[in-house]
Amino acid sequence: MSNKTIISTKKAPAAIGPYSQAVKVGDTVYLSGQIPLNPETMEMVTDSFEAQAVQVFENLKAVAEAAGGDLSNFVKMTILLSDLKYFNQVNELMSQYFSEPYPARAAYAVKALPKDADIEIEAIMAL
Repeated sequence: MSNKTIISTKKAPAAIGPYSQAVKVGDTVYLSGQIPLNPETMEMVTDSFEAQAVQVFENLKAVAEAAGGDLSNFVKMTILLSDLKYFNQVNELMSQYFSEPYPARAAYAVKALPKDADIEIEAIMAL
């Protein structure tokens, strides 16, 4: 596939496995799941759920910008949570990072996330 571009930025955590931060194909960018890793230290943010979620959104924002867009270009998000009790907090934070029209979204509670994170978000954006 010749029109595939790998997106990478030091402003988001380095991949901790065999994957890219994002892959651009045409005008579509597929962003890998982000967990609350501080990109400078590669340490987990553990202060609170809100602090974790903010770090995830900031990581996604950095990857989106590296791909030539921003959060307003997101068309679909998948949010993975350690517990659905965090659902309302995610909605509150999304209203701070996004404005209408909002991206499509799915949110799930899962048994476990990498590094015991409470949140992971992956996204698709259209440039």
